[in-house]
Amino acid sequence: MDSLTPAIAPKLVFPESNSHRFGRRLIGTPLRDSRLNLNRICKRIRMQAENTSAPAAPSAAAGIDFSDPDWKSKFQKDFEARFSIPHLTDIFQDAVPIPSTFCLRMRTPTGDFTDGYPSDEAWNGYINNKDRVLLKVIHYSSPKSAGAECIDPDCTWVEQWVHRAGPREKIYFKPEEVKAAIVTCGGLCPGLNDVIRQIVITLEIYGVKRIVGIPFGYRGFSEEDLSEISLSRKVVQNVHLSGGSLLGVSRGGPSISGIVDTMEERGINMLFVLGGNGTHAGANAIHNECRKRRLRVAVVGVPKTIDNDILLMDKTFGFDTAVEEAQRAINSAYIEALSAYRGIGIVKLMGRSSGFIAMHASLSSGQIDICLIPEVPFNLQGPNGVLRHLKYLLETKGFAVVCVAEGAGQNYLRKTNATDASGNIVLGDIGVHLQQEIKKYFKEMGSAADVKYIDPTYMIRACRANASDGILCAVLGQNAVHGAFAGYSGITVGICNTHYVYLPIPEVISYPRVVDPNSRMWHRCLTSTGQPDFI
Repeated sequence: MDSLTPAIAPKLVFPESNSHRFGRRLIGTPLRDSRLNLNRICKRIRMQAENTSAPAAPSAAAGIDFSDPDWKSKFQKDFEARFSIPHLTDIFQDAVPIPSTFCLRMRTPTGDFTDGYPSDEAWNGYINNKDRVLLKVIHYSSPKSAGAECIDPDCTWVEQWVHRAGPREKIYFKPEEVKAAIVTCGGLCPGLNDVIRQIVITLEIYGVKRIVGIPFGYRGFSEEDLSEISLSRKVVQNVHLSGGSLLGVSRGGPSISGIVDTMEERGINMLFVLGGNGTHAGANAIHNECRKRRLRVAVVGVPKTIDNDILLMDKTFGFDTAVEEAQRAINSAYIEALSAYRGIGIVKLMGRSSGFIAMHASLSSGQIDICLIPEVPFNLQGPNGVLRHLKYLLETKGFAVVCVAEGAGQNYLRKTNATDASGNIVLGDIGVHLQQEIKKYFKEMGSAADVKYIDPTYMIRACRANASDGILCAVLGQNAVHGAFAGYSGITVGICNTHYVYLPIPEVISYPRVVDPNSRMWHRCLTSTGQPDFI
């Protein structure tokens, strides 16, 4: 949808009948081969991320004929088609729903349902399937407005609605027939245990007896020495009090076909996948393979990325905790710099292609003089470079503190073809490079500079979720279960404009969400730091 902002979609294609239900595309390429290795899927996602880490706003004139008086209605129809979420009845038209077994007037599992399935018609706690949440809430009057996301050159207001998350009055799985599995993939992130806990608790309220954890990511589906972990409320009751993942994490894994084979063998018909873009690409491929085999399986994702780089969502769990914990490192760097003669403190934070953590941590601390993120290029040398500004700071205030995202300034580092198990390009250490360049610069000038470098990455990732993330994790975990019982599959759950929604996985993994250099939040960060443009 070339005429749209990157936050909506990269290309406008008017679908044929039901084309939004079948043959969804992943990064523009159909998943024709169900035996495509999961590593290759993740690598494809990451290669796309590296190539489009900061996509430019597409031309408003390409893709839509704005002279067509019906362009707005056509756009809305296409949007509705793309954001229509897959349901079991797409494949099993004769599937008959039953009254929901979830009711907060009855918080104890209901046994074996020998007397039928209870229903409480008087309880108004269910979500109607037609409920929608507005995706965008700001009506920009001009494309020149800060952070403007316009569809056409006149910034015409077009309502874009997505599905509201929550429990439904009718469900498509009998609890006694459900075997639910939870898997955590990728790296650690604060809140993983909180989500696991809430998924298990909510499943038990529905009446599910068989709940298992898949150890060490997708790898747990194939490694013979890795057995399922039986889960219950008793097992997970206090797991949220510590960081990490009860189930363990890993990158990569077996083929999609192999994963689905294992699910069939073990009788798993609900799969909850916690992970980022690459993990969600795998979840979508599993969903498609289950459909191809006509398996009555629900696959639901919960976005886990500490970088906050998932499209369309207000934030992802772990982000608030990362920003809060980063304050400790920033304050330490500040104290070190302030206490030293001509001291400079450098803090490197997470953010491969998105600088949200560095931006928010810098703004919240009020102690940062220079914030460097992947989305905004900068010069080190020259009259407008970072080094020249550091010289100015030392001359005027006597010290300086720099916050840099790990993906910033990679053009200054030697590129390698090395990748990790998920296909992520192994980044050079911009923090170490900055430290060396700053020392070299002041040494050549014959000036003193005491440079301290702090990298708190693994300390932050291993933290327990803070209160804000704890609430977010709880609601995401509960809504993931509600979505699965409602019969949805190939979806992920997120928060959009403070409301919780279900989104089709392909729409949130096209490329990473990035900081808009023209956004008000980045402008606020620049106001706080007082830094110039380093170009």
